[in-house]
Amino acid sequence: MISQSTNYAQWHFILTIAMIIFFIQKISCAKQSELMGLNMNMIDRCWRSNPEWRGQRQQIAICSIGYVGKMTNNIGKDLIQYEVTDPNDDPINPKLGTLRYGASVIQGKVWITFKKDMNIRLVKPLLISSFTTIDGRGVNVHIANNACLMIFKATNIIIHSIRIHHCKAQASGMVMGPNGKVINLGPVDGDAIRLVTASRIWIDHNTLYDCEDGLLDVTRGSSNVTISNNWFREQDKVMLLGHDDGYVRDKNMKVTVVYNHFGPNCNQRMPRIRHGYAHVANNLYLGWMQYAIGGSMGPSLKSESNLFIAPKVGSKEVTWRQNDQTNKDKWEFHSVRDAFENGASFVVTNGGRVQKPNYRQEEDFKVVDVKSVRSLTRSSGALKCTKTSLC
Repeated sequence: MISQSTNYAQWHFILTIAMIIFFIQKISCAKQSELMGLNMNMIDRCWRSNPEWRGQRQQIAICSIGYVGKMTNNIGKDLIQYEVTDPNDDPINPKLGTLRYGASVIQGKVWITFKKDMNIRLVKPLLISSFTTIDGRGVNVHIANNACLMIFKATNIIIHSIRIHHCKAQASGMVMGPNGKVINLGPVDGDAIRLVTASRIWIDHNTLYDCEDGLLDVTRGSSNVTISNNWFREQDKVMLLGHDDGYVRDKNMKVTVVYNHFGPNCNQRMPRIRHGYAHVANNLYLGWMQYAIGGSMGPSLKSESNLFIAPKVGSKEVTWRQNDQTNKDKWEFHSVRDAFENGASFVVTNGGRVQKPNYRQEEDFKVVDVKSVRSLTRSSGALKCTKTSLC
């Protein structure tokens, strides 16, 4: 007969072994996170090295850099947690559980996650309300094959880890607006994400490609935008900053473009900028057909520590300028510590005066040596983390 003390000793031994295994796993996970952090850029290191990020999703709100500042207005005690369970879409009467209900109907601070992998075909453009976060981490979410995303007269929005592609132009029609009321929206081009009179927008870790018009437009007085860690590929017109040559309100536009991967098979506008100012730093350019960076109407752009890999055939020049008599001498295109491969070249502005971003303290970040750009952009695009693995 086994004594009670022997029984107790056996259970104590089993419990000890279980605890040892648990802590080894914890240490291993933490060590893996630490090693990953060594090769991460500043944004990713802020949250991806935390193995408990799934239970602390809102941590990412303090990880943003550049002109968007910190996204602390998107979090707090009054935050509404909303889970998308239904991939269907009704542009006028959105149903509870759909993406449009969370992004357009609910007002206030909303943090949107997804219950499972899903393909969402929007019937009409999705107009996103202010103080909304669309967080696709941990699942595989595609918004594709029809209408896509619009941020219209809204502020404090995060779009994170979504795959947006094959977007198509849309005729005018009725749609739920960003204020929760149905509006008549005019015709729109087939952009993946379009900003119209928007501010404090952070677009991070998305994969965008193969859309009818462009991948990302920042227009009509939009400003304080950070575009980071995205993968732009398979596209003619990639990124437009500034509505048109006559829209002078875009002179106040400020955009940070950092840690993105451009290519393969991108033609032009990475970005094209009108009127305003852009800080383009630590991005990887994997070829282009017409040009990589261009613009009109005397914009200001600082290209800093980017890696430009020219195509094997075609244009080797990074920049393009639309000159006219009015704006001939107003260009401010500067290259600082950039690297050039395969014969790439950058025609800089005469005079050498480099405009600074003049970031506020909460916006500022260190631009790293261009030698690290390949590793810093290795995880660009929508992340492949699952519900159990590290990102």
